Order: sequence, then C-alpha cells, then structure tokens
Amino acid sequence: MATLTTSSKRPYHIIVFGATGFTGQFVVEEVARTCTEGPGGSLQWAVAGRNRNRLEKTLIQAADALCKPELKCVEVIVADVAEPESLAIMCKQGVIVLNCVGPYRFYGEPVVKACIENGAHCIDICGEPQFLEGIQLNYHSKAQENGVYVIGSCGFDSIPADMGILYTQNHFKGTLTAVESFLTINTGPEGGCAHDATWQSAIFGFADSASLRRIRKKFGHKPLPTVGTRIKKRGAVFFTKEIEQYAIPFMGSDPSVVRRTQRYMHEEHKHSPVQYMAYVGIGGLFSVVKTLFAGMVFWLMVKFSLGRGLLTQFPGFFSFGLFSKIGPSRKQMDGTSFCLRFMGEGYTTGQDPSQGKPNATINTEITGPEPGYIATPITMVQAAITLLNEPHSLPNKGGVFTPGSAFARTTLIDRLNKHGIQFSLKSGQ
Repeated sequence: MATLTTSSKRPYHIIVFGATGFTGQFVVEEVARTCTEGPGGSLQWAVAGRNRNRLEKTLIQAADALCKPELKCVEVIVADVAEPESLAIMCKQGVIVLNCVGPYRFYGEPVVKACIENGAHCIDICGEPQFLEGIQLNYHSKAQENGVYVIGSCGFDSIPADMGILYTQNHFKGTLTAVESFLTINTGPEGGCAHDATWQSAIFGFADSASLRRIRKKFGHKPLPTVGTRIKKRGAVFFTKEIEQYAIPFMGSDPSVVRRTQRYMHEEHKHSPVQYMAYVGIGGLFSVVKTLFAGMVFWLMVKFSLGRGLLTQFPGFFSFGLFSKIGPSRKQMDGTSFCLRFMGEGYTTGQDPSQGKPNATINTEITGPEPGYIATPITMVQAAITLLNEPHSLPNKGGVFTPGSAFARTTLIDRLNKHGIQFSLKSGQ
C-alpha cells in the first residue's frame, strides 16, 4: 500500500494542484482552515501549478482573506500536465494530490497516471462521467497493484448524492430499494452563477456522449438486480410536490457515481443495490420555458464544432447568465445555499422484497452552503483529511473508487456535519 504518512522524501500530506484556478483558490483557503485536522493535529501542505508567480499571488490572497500571514510561506511546486517529469517530481513529494485542473477529459489523465506511478493518492472534483468511468476502466488494476487510492468526484459532484444514499440506507430499518433525490439551489439578492469551466465540461461531455457508451460496453457488467418494485422514471419536465416547483432530470455525474457505488457494495459486500433517480428543481413556469429554450439551443449547437466554439466563447449569453467567465462574486457565494432531499422506499425488516409493494418510506436531507466553490472545497478537503486519518477504514487495496465505495466505513459524514454540510433524517424511519 502506498504510504499515508509523510517522510523526509515525501514531506507533504496534501498538494493542491491547480491552486491558481477558480476552484483551486478556494480549495487552498479550505486546506488552510483545516490545518489542525491532519494526522497528529497538523498538516504539511504545498500548492502546485504552472506559474510560480501566480501561485505565490494565490497564497498572498488566501493569507489576506483568512488573516493568516503564515500562508505566504507555504511551499510552491511548479508542475504542468504537459510535462510528465514535472508531474512525477510533484507526486513524489506528496501523500495526496488534490487535482483541481479541469476539464478533466483534457487534463486529468496525466495527473492520475503520475500519481499511480509515483505512489501519491489522488482526489479530484470531476463531474464528467466519461472521464471518471474511463479512469476506472484503464487504471483500476494498476492503482490496486501500487496500493494507490484514486477517488474521483469528491466535490459537490458527487459526495452529497453518493454519501447521502449510504446515509439513507443506514437509517432505513429493513431493505431500502429505491431513492429519488431532488436538488434545489437558493440564491440571495445578489443572484448566483457558476464559473465557465463547469460549462466547458458540460459542452464537451455532451458532444462526446458516445464515448461513455463505448466505455460501459468494455466493462461488460451484468445489470444489477432490481430489488422490489422497479422505480419509475419521471418526465423531462414535471411539477413535483416534494419541492413545490418544476423539476428536470439532473444531468451531472450523480447517477453514474451512485450506480458505480451500488455495484461495488453489491459485488464486494453483498449489499442489496438501491435504484436511484436524480432531479433538480428549476422554479416556476417562466423558468421552465427558459430552460427548455436554452436546452434546445445547447443540444443543437453542441453537435457542431462552430456551435461548441460559440458556446465556449459566450457562456453567459447561451446559459442565460447561469455561467460566466469570471464566476460568482464572494457576495453571491455567501448568499447561496443548497438542499438535497432524498425520498426513499423499501421493505421493513422481515418483509420479503420479492413479495408485493414497498411498505415503508424514508426522507433524508442534506443542506449546505454554495455548492460549487464553498461546499466543493469542503467535501474535497474532508475527503483528503479522512483518507489521512482513517486508513484502516478504507478498502483493503488501492484502486479507482467512488466516494461511497472508498468512504462507506469512515466518519466522513460526521466530518462534513462539523463543517456545515448537514445530513439529517426528516421523516419515516
């Protein structure tokens, strides 16, 4: 197993790679806030990226924002995804690399490869199913061989959904068979938006959806058994009483990640798999019209190189302001929060899931701050802190894992609760 402790040759618990990026700068701040949570109450860390001056500027900004002048002395490592030797030098110095460089379909694989070859565990915040599943297909065996943990989607995509399903399962007295989740985002008077790096990931992900089908075909998985009543898929747009607004299917990585975790738990631990459908609230009728129009334009343009170029160049225009090249302001982030509700059903202890309809329900909820740049750094950093502090609760061997398959037996949920991402049982069992 690759080490989870520092040494003279591997001096850093955590290296934040891509620290100068829009999300990376907030991950830097979050690592700085949690320095006392490392092994033995301390955390040795460094930042990495292509440009030393920009990295030093990021540390100065973090020092000023957090009133921690000592951050200006954090070690800087110059590394570039286009230069494998620089990645190798970086990975040899860290126990865990927090990879914040996206879109991952373009820049993620060299980092994973360098981590596995040089004994550094790798955590990312990717929300791109093609990349996540492709890395599992191509690197799981090698990571296992080298005892390296590669844990993808450790941001808002998809720790809340993945750990939320496990939380709901753990609180259900019997066999949980199906869960629907409903995400709502609430913004303050300043409004809200996301940085266009997420927009770019969506553009190129949808444009190349055929590659995901090819990857899944190569796995050759048999379908997971359906336990209990088969969950019904809702329409493309529908009004739901659960959140009192119109909703659409969630197009992010959550369904893919949850399915992979459920497969792992079923195959490795003989757990009964849970069916899962994810939805996101979009508001009232005006929002429905706006979303349908934007969706149609997106689907048409994403199929052509010229269309993808225009979508990339003008994110604010084509997304009706949901994405921008400068990202949200701190005021916008401070006024934004999320709520992820889980509506589950199943069979109480002693009931046979093969006989009749489910006879019990459960509702759980996760609430937290702005998802992209406050919650995501929290979940990413707490995943790393958990990895460092609880090695005996992780899977026995290394490999490529989802958050749920890696952290199911750890205290990650408790750690998130302490950092403002609250898991709670609302009703039912």
